[in-house]
Amino acid sequence: MTHGNGPQVGLLAEESTIDPRLHRPYPLDALDAQTQGMIGYWLVREMRRARPGREVVALITQTVVREDDPAFARPTKFVGPVYSADEAARLAEDLGWVMRPDGGFWRRVVPSPEPHDIVELPIIHRLLQTGCVVIAAGGGGVPVVVGPDGPRGVEAVIDKDLAAALLAERLDADALLLLTDVPYVMRDFGTARQRPITEATPGELRRLGLPAGSMGPKAEAACRFAERRPGSIAVIGELTDAAALLAGETGTRIVAEREVTGLR
Repeated sequence: MTHGNGPQVGLLAEESTIDPRLHRPYPLDALDAQTQGMIGYWLVREMRRARPGREVVALITQTVVREDDPAFARPTKFVGPVYSADEAARLAEDLGWVMRPDGGFWRRVVPSPEPHDIVELPIIHRLLQTGCVVIAAGGGGVPVVVGPDGPRGVEAVIDKDLAAALLAERLDADALLLLTDVPYVMRDFGTARQRPITEATPGELRRLGLPAGSMGPKAEAACRFAERRPGSIAVIGELTDAAALLAGETGTRIVAEREVTGLR
């Protein structure tokens, strides 16, 4: 299992920046780790309630990125709450944040480099082999670059969906479920012509030009997994439909190019 952390890491960053007791704000990599612990604890608690006797663990996970990733020069990842235009301008002036519009409001954006590896992957493998449920790579993982002295944290937030796809690929998973608040990816979303897409190839899904601030990252993550794990499936759908998504009863299923004949 993985999870997001956008609202939480943004709120903690804001609190850290304005806290007069701190000589300098906590860096984003430390806040990413903090949210992994906090949200991981909540998920472990609820999973144990739902499955008494099942071993569940939340693992602080480091995700390797490249120091020369162009994302560091072009922040795009939304974090934290929404603000009015006036509030956003004040925060940009006072805190040096980069702010961008998100719908009718404004939010902070931070670098979102590409994930390339998972430092704790061998540990995750061993835990899974014992039958343990592992919560890992929360919020995309703690972003690190690997140097001669080992991993070093960097100021960024990794996209949770792309990290989930990488983790699923490296674990040789049979399926990747990307759970969200809508039952399907929609063609012509938000218009009178919108209709659900039940099956698509990576090429077909990418040609839809889904928005980067919402469905786009989930679609790209599903496409990467389907391409890199032929014969496996990636499904996007509603959180409460997880079992039905895995059974192929609902959701948008993304499979390799050679397996389908057209977008449905």
